[in-house]
Amino acid sequence: MARPPRFWNKPFSFAATCLTPLSWIYQAATFLRLRNGMRKQMDVPVICVGNINMGGTGKTPVVIDLVIRLIAMGKTPVIVSRGYGGSHAGPLMVLPSHTANDVGDEPILLNGFSAVCVSQDRILGADMAILNGADVIVLDDGLQNPGLAYDLSITVVDRKIGFGNGCVFPAGPLRETVKSGLARTDLIIAIGEKGDISSSRVPIINGILKPLETGMDWNGLRSFAFAGIGRPEKFFNTLKSAGAKIIATREFSDHQKIPEAMLKRLEAEAWNNNSQLVTTEKDAARLPKDWQQKVLTLPVRLVLDNDVELVNCLKKLFKN
Repeated sequence: MARPPRFWNKPFSFAATCLTPLSWIYQAATFLRLRNGMRKQMDVPVICVGNINMGGTGKTPVVIDLVIRLIAMGKTPVIVSRGYGGSHAGPLMVLPSHTANDVGDEPILLNGFSAVCVSQDRILGADMAILNGADVIVLDDGLQNPGLAYDLSITVVDRKIGFGNGCVFPAGPLRETVKSGLARTDLIIAIGEKGDISSSRVPIINGILKPLETGMDWNGLRSFAFAGIGRPEKFFNTLKSAGAKIIATREFSDHQKIPEAMLKRLEAEAWNNNSQLVTTEKDAARLPKDWQQKVLTLPVRLVLDNDVELVNCLKKLFKN
């Protein structure tokens, strides 16, 4: 996804008004797809992690947090992902030999925490997950997918941008209206240190993304940072908060594959500025193997203010 237009985050704009008729068409198509979906009930619990915004809210750290919790509970989760950016339609289980070109960057990253099944057809993916031992399925980015019935639906929101101007694409950043999305949501996880997300019906848990303690001393490190995620500035701010001295930054589109020529150019710029190339975990998953040794990665993990509501929701799934 390319960088979103600025008017998406402005309360009123001429551009949004002009694009509203197209939003009605997009909204109607989403409504019909959801209404006509199968909503197949699986034999194991299905946890859906999704968002109402078009991207950059922090779903991947939430999925990682969930599978870590589920494994600690003695469960065997399998993540089902559509594998955005990969060449395989699936269903197939992600193997160490797969690359981001095969299955997408997020499945490569997530496979370090749990088994992952890539499938554009979520029902076939869920079936394969169960065949491979899943006693709980975590559906990555599935809120607008009509294939499966969810036992727990979590919507992830960026606290700083919230729901933007509140308009559906292309007049705004939303995949559907806030009302319709939250009607299928059991729990909101709002990520970030600023902003206020309010809901009269759905419980909200606030959290932040913190650098993972790996023993790496970031303090004062001259960093040439680059990122191709929904909101690259979030990564740059996190790197700065870890103590790094950011010399320069480069932004790419979400999931963008960076050509070898561009990587060499970044390397030369970093060398000329006496700095080290640094990127995100998700971007690192897209790098060629030889480049993964040259670029430092700043891993982040979700830290929740209060996880009681989430813990209770997970326990209810397995109360029998």
